[in-house]
Amino acid sequence: MIIATTPYLPGYRITEAKGQVFGLVVRSRGFAGNFAAGLRSIVGGEIHEYTELLEDTRRQAIDRMVQNATLMGGNAVVSMRFDSSEIGNTMSEIVAYGTAVVVVPDATAGNVKAE
Repeated sequence: MIIATTPYLPGYRITEAKGQVFGLVVRSRGFAGNFAAGLRSIVGGEIHEYTELLEDTRRQAIDRMVQNATLMGGNAVVSMRFDSSEIGNTMSEIVAYGTAVVVVPDATAGNVKAE
């Protein structure tokens, strides 16, 4: 599945818009992870425990969005974005969203000449 943050895909033509799709994940780092991250925040710098958690959560949100787009009959997602928020002090919500579309290769896409 092609995923793009742009509203179009160079080299492809959108033939059908299937609709909005999203993938939502809510995660919590356990007590031990929060404790380790709290200690690390005292000295400053990157908090690897949270970075890893958020990277994994974004990947899972994209996977869920792709599943939804596939169920709708799309073969690409355009205008993809992430949004995030906190729920309480221990949970993070990540959502990946965009528009599921059907695209086909466009033979004329590479033939545009600049004037």
